[in-house]
Order: sequence, then structure tokens, then C-alpha cells
Amino acid sequence: MRVEAIVGHSTTRPISWQSLWQRAKGLVARPEPADGICLSRRHELLARLAPIGPLRTDRIELWPSDEALWITHTADFERLLSNSVYDFATDYMPNWAEIWPCGVLLAGVIAQNPEALRGQRVLELGPGVGVTAVAALRAGADLTVADYDMGALALTSLNALDQTGREPRAMHLNWREPSREFLRVAGEGWPLVLGADLLYERKDVRPLLALLERIILPGGELWLGESGREEAQRMVKALRWRKWSGPSEPYTSPLPDPNYGTFDVITVHKLRRPLEQEDGG
Repeated sequence: MRVEAIVGHSTTRPISWQSLWQRAKGLVARPEPADGICLSRRHELLARLAPIGPLRTDRIELWPSDEALWITHTADFERLLSNSVYDFATDYMPNWAEIWPCGVLLAGVIAQNPEALRGQRVLELGPGVGVTAVAALRAGADLTVADYDMGALALTSLNALDQTGREPRAMHLNWREPSREFLRVAGEGWPLVLGADLLYERKDVRPLLALLERIILPGGELWLGESGREEAQRMVKALRWRKWSGPSEPYTSPLPDPNYGTFDVITVHKLRRPLEQEDGG
């Protein structure tokens, strides 16, 4: 059974009237999937997602823009985690299956600046359930998404199909050991790479840095959303030391953190890779 709900946003901690207002907004009907989509493809994606359990669809407001999306994701994230087997080789758990504020915020920034993506080749690393990916497709990006988990790629494709009528190119990626196929598709690099809440382990900082310097064109940009984890800040510091430059803008989280219920500060870094002649290349 499909459960439909509403997820709102706030720039401050919620107050008592918000829950009543969100309930009222929840009465708004979910729009039908985009016209002209291939229903057999949609059924194929849903079949791939069967292992993650029941799904639900929430309305997600893309603050700081005034746009919103309807995003399908797991109906019981804790159940999914409980039924997952920890992969000791990769330190991997399916945290991608939750709607994380950082991805919502990055999607809102994209919705405010669609011209920066329109007609561009764009890569998103770790798309999660597809919130940022859908915003990028709406903006007119020629989008590729890459993730370690095939479930994340399937759910991102489903949400993209439902919201935009098309899918991004989806690629499997272990950034510790990127495949030849991924590097072949990367070619000389992308002009824009997106990422939200990418780093959880200190040992991943160096491999991700190496990957970014391989797949972002000289003069290209990384739009990175991060919620203050030490690993992400370490990577940003390393990129700036390598002469990547650009603004870092803090925002109050549009949603409470799913783990702690706090409204954290999320920073969006727009870092431009230096031209080769600027960094000694």
C-alpha cells in the first residue's frame, strides 16, 4: 500500500503550529507520474526495489527555492537497516535510503540556479533517493549518477522518471577503485560534479580527492553539500590547499536530521578546479 505524507522545511526549530500546518498540506493530492513515461520501465524499477521493503511518497520542499518534489523512498528506514548485513570490506550500510537534509538543500540551491546546469554534462556522486538528481534534471542537465548501491540507482531512476519523464545515466561506482567503464564515460572530465553528505569515513577522503581531480575538468566545479562532518571539512580544506576556489555558503537545514532531530547548519561549497597552468600542470 502506498502511503503519502508531507515533509516540510524550516529555517528554525519547529514550533507547535507547524505540525498542524504540515498535516493540512498533506491533504494535497500527489500528482500523477509524468506524462508519456514507459510503464513497463517503471514496473521494472519497482521490482528491483522490492528488497528494500514497502515504499512511501513524501512531498519535499526544496528550500531555499519555492519548488517542491514528490519523492518515493523506503517507508521504514530503521527496518531496512536492521535487515541489512554490514559489509566489513567496505564499511557499507544502506544509509542512502533515507531522505537527508543535505541533499534536499543542495537540490534547493540547484532549483534557484537552474541556468548553471542547463545543457551541461553533470555528474552526481551518491544520489541517494534522487532528490538532487531530479532537481538537476528539471534544470536541464545532461545528468549521470554514480553510486555503489544498485538500489540507490534504481530509486533515483524511479523518482526521475516519475517527476521528469526521463532518467539520468546510472553507473555503478566504488570510488576507492573506479572501474574502467566509469573512467571511460568520464573521458576528460565533467564540467560540474554534485555531491551531498558524501563522506563518513576518514579513510575515504584521499580516494575521493583523487577521483575528483580525475573526473572534474580544469576550470570545472564541485558543488558539495556537507553538514559539518570532520571528514568533509578535511576534504574541503585539502581542495582549497590545491588552489580550488569558490564560495562556501551556510544554510540552516531545511529538515531535521533523521538520526538526532536537530536542525544543523549545512554548507554548500562551490569549488572551481584551477586551470592547469594555475596549478603547475
